[in-house]
Amino acid sequence: MPYPEPLVRPMREELTRLGVQELLDITAVDDAFEAAETETTLLIVNSVCGCAAANARPAVAMAQQSPVQPNRYVTVFAGQDLEATARAREYLRGIPPSSPFMALLKDGDPVFILERRHIEGRSASAIAMDLVNAYQKYCGTSENAEGGPERPEMPEMPQSSNGLPPTFKSIR
Repeated sequence: MPYPEPLVRPMREELTRLGVQELLDITAVDDAFEAAETETTLLIVNSVCGCAAANARPAVAMAQQSPVQPNRYVTVFAGQDLEATARAREYLRGIPPSSPFMALLKDGDPVFILERRHIEGRSASAIAMDLVNAYQKYCGTSENAEGGPERPEMPEMPQSSNGLPPTFKSIR
């Protein structure tokens, strides 16, 4: 069952105010991925996850200040636009689903991805720098990722005695 629309509306608007196109159904997703065959597109899988999405959305806004940009920005909302999100993930076979999530597509192929693990616990500015670096490398150039999409380098997170990352905080 999807999240209630009033709950997600502010999170949707945080991206649509930036000009990010919402893909609300399967047809819109198919159309966006067809257009992505000849351009660069940033796909954002939006999420209600406060611990990660709260920094992912501002990171998109910060990265839009870069002089180099993808041709299009599109988004689906995990937990809300269920069919659209599932369809978008079908185009990303071999990449585990996560939310929030971002994929820079070039000529229809993912060349750079940010999975939840690359977003969670990091500042919006650090996430934005990952995006800007990917834009500079792949947008407006003929370069493509070889061997699958590139991911940012992440240090191994030490595990606490309970098996959770040290950044995990329980809400009590």
